Amino acid sequence: MAGLLSMQCAASLRKSGSLIHLRCTALGIDKRNYSSRKGFSGEYLHQSVVPSMHYQKSLPRLPIPKLEDTIRRYLAAQRPLLDDDQFRTTEKLAQDFQNSVGKQLHEELVAQDKNNKHTSYISGPWFDMYLSARDSVVLNFNPFMSFNPDPKTEYNDQLVRATNVVCSAVRFMKTLRAGLLEPEVFHLNPAKSDTDGFKKFIRWVPSSLSWFGAYMVNAYPLDMSQYFRLFNSTRIPKSGRDELFTDDKARHLLVMRKGNMYVFDIVDRDGNLVNPAAIQSHLKYILTDPTPAAAFPLGVLTSENRDVWAGLRDKLIAAGNAEDLRMVDSALFCLSLDDESMRDHIHISHNMLHGDGCNRWYDKSFSVILTKDGQAAINFEHSWGDGVAVLRFQNEIFKDTTEQPLVHPGSAPAAEDSASAVRRLQFNLDAELENGIKKAKENFDSAVSKLTIDAMEFKKGGKEQLKKSKLSPDAIAQLAFQMGFLRQYGQTVATYESCSTAAFKHGRTETIRPATVHTDRCARAFVCQPGQHSVEQLKAMLNECSKYHGQLTKEAAMGQGFDRHLFAMRYLANSKGQALPSLYTDPAYAAINHNILSTSTLTSPAVNLGGFAPVVPDGFGVGYGVHDDWIGCNVSSYPARNVHEFLQCVHKSLEDIFTVLEGKALG
Repeated sequence: MAGLLSMQCAASLRKSGSLIHLRCTALGIDKRNYSSRKGFSGEYLHQSVVPSMHYQKSLPRLPIPKLEDTIRRYLAAQRPLLDDDQFRTTEKLAQDFQNSVGKQLHEELVAQDKNNKHTSYISGPWFDMYLSARDSVVLNFNPFMSFNPDPKTEYNDQLVRATNVVCSAVRFMKTLRAGLLEPEVFHLNPAKSDTDGFKKFIRWVPSSLSWFGAYMVNAYPLDMSQYFRLFNSTRIPKSGRDELFTDDKARHLLVMRKGNMYVFDIVDRDGNLVNPAAIQSHLKYILTDPTPAAAFPLGVLTSENRDVWAGLRDKLIAAGNAEDLRMVDSALFCLSLDDESMRDHIHISHNMLHGDGCNRWYDKSFSVILTKDGQAAINFEHSWGDGVAVLRFQNEIFKDTTEQPLVHPGSAPAAEDSASAVRRLQFNLDAELENGIKKAKENFDSAVSKLTIDAMEFKKGGKEQLKKSKLSPDAIAQLAFQMGFLRQYGQTVATYESCSTAAFKHGRTETIRPATVHTDRCARAFVCQPGQHSVEQLKAMLNECSKYHGQLTKEAAMGQGFDRHLFAMRYLANSKGQALPSLYTDPAYAAINHNILSTSTLTSPAVNLGGFAPVVPDGFGVGYGVHDDWIGCNVSSYPARNVHEFLQCVHKSLEDIFTVLEGKALG
């Protein structure tokens, strides 16, 4: 689910017996200088002293929490969502589960995990959940992250920017595959660990021990097992359960324009980047191709229900299109060149999240979308990874294209024979396939017409002021969502915040549950009884919310949430064909997993905004970022909710919180 996008990691790690709480937004972008090594204008982004996968073998394993901890955390998260009678029922079911069938499932899960030390207990079930989902990947799963514009405005020309992004992407791929990409490490003390001296030392430590060496200097390597799926990869629709396909031998790029599909090589036979001027020439050829918009754009099929798409794909193959489909699936990535210019942020969000359905191949591991006015974004398929690798890629590409662009506004495209180098894919379609495309487009139009996106910027304060008040910026943003929803709808509802568990081998995500008894009490004080509490009492409540949210974040990042553990035991019961234990059939379990507020945060120098659709029909999809002196939200909803009003309520909540922090009473 798009809300699972793990753009925010909060790790809490033990050192010399003391608990150090570190919060890293966008996987610690601020603490790690990507590509700060000696730049290589040639084939690589940089040449890391430490091999990319040096820490992978020795990463710690994702822990399975104790069953009693999981039940305790589950009940604490349920408390603000239930009345007393409902809570008593849920409490009894949870305790029965802990003492009987849950104990058995937990023991089996632990035994299974001991036999699979190469991975994590959540990895298999999580892949399965994504790949078995039959809903369209559009809106339900694929999120987007848009690039900031190039600071040098003339480099935002569509052709120039597209060429530079493609060239930098190949350099990233080559750096990664050569093992020269800097390993993903969170540095708690960069002065000690992010140094040439330490790197020269750690590279000689065997990879089976290297993690411990980093740990000794307060550096925490992160899992990079998802990276190999970035390039040449596609999700293939299959009846019942999709498959992930990767062919790292392919050397071509897939380009889409007006629903037409083109391929040309961007890597030569020796594995080197094709001349950037030739790439520019080929992209110019595509941008000026007079071929009309595709009457039956194949890409829209990737927005269909997965079983429907699987059936149509079989028919496409039977109609003689296997080779061209293989070209699509094996391409390094997809570049979508849109003929439209963007009006504003909202237009960008709609275009990058879903677009018109025709000029996209949503199944590619990621697509770069570039509009006529040079706005760029990445839309990515979610089953293969959680955005960790995508965000690293996006940061590196932004840095490389802005600092070391290979083509310039005055660059002349090479006098290449693009007509012979570029091939437009032409598919054989019978009446049944044409009808399938027509139907897919109707379904797509109907789905996206229901989506509303709105954005809000709160300019009266941000991270700096909150930190001065000794409050967690993330906790306050989450509290504002709770207050906003309470003000608008008068209730506290299931809320989801994604947190990366990339500090562990094959970690995916864990859920932070930001709706707590503390946020409930605090939100009611601010919204329902503003005159009944002193400024000091309100400040104390904010402090309590912040402390508790910090603890939840710390636990989640350490693999000590409850959601993944309960999910894995449920998956185990299902796989054995057992009747589901009554904890899982409790309406309260369904309700806490019906996430009305699905939230994910990111701040990064490369990213302008990110977004995703709600994960339930009556929900909000809340993308947000807490910046130094402002707070931004990009929120989506369907007709069951009013997103514009919600953002007004969130804005009012932030105003109230900052008023109290200034020592003023609420009016």
